Amino acid sequence: MRRIASVLLRSFLQGLILLSPIALTGYLLFTIFMSVDRLIPSVPPGLGFLLVLSVVTTIGYLGTRFFLGRWLFDSFSYVMAHTPGVKYIYSSIRDVINSFVGDKKRFNKAVWVRVGNDPEIWRIGFITQKDMEPLGMAGHVAVYLPHSYAISGWVIVTSKDNVKKVEDMTAGEAMKFAVSGGVTTVEEPENQHGTENKL
Repeated sequence: MRRIASVLLRSFLQGLILLSPIALTGYLLFTIFMSVDRLIPSVPPGLGFLLVLSVVTTIGYLGTRFFLGRWLFDSFSYVMAHTPGVKYIYSSIRDVINSFVGDKKRFNKAVWVRVGNDPEIWRIGFITQKDMEPLGMAGHVAVYLPHSYAISGWVIVTSKDNVKKVEDMTAGEAMKFAVSGGVTTVEEPENQHGTENKL
């Protein structure tokens, strides 16, 4: 009886491990879908989501393909960025969004940062300012260090000597590695002799 209970419990836990990522991903996608869908009330379910998607896509197309559209959005952005009180909120949100997507992406230079010497400790981060000389910190860089299992992080200013480029990992893979707490799958590259690199 004990053995059967142990097998059932182990099978239940294995089922949770297998289903949890699928269930949580589905729940997150469903929550996003419903949140967007409710932006337009009094329409059949699903239609609000399609309408919002269509409007955003149309605005994105007009705002990047036509001179008048670009001018209107640039003018609106200028007004928002120079309105007292509003400018701090708007500029901060705009800069954060632009740092992830668009032509001004900042989180695309993954680096290892030495944050301790005894013992030697390294953290993965992203260069956000490659030259801090204008702020009186010549020879230093600003690095964003993401928190694990969170959409937050902190910025440090450190000497360039404490920073080295992340090899064999894209910016997306580096962010995934940092946010997952380092538990994400990491494929070890083979060296020139065909054997795996060891830590």
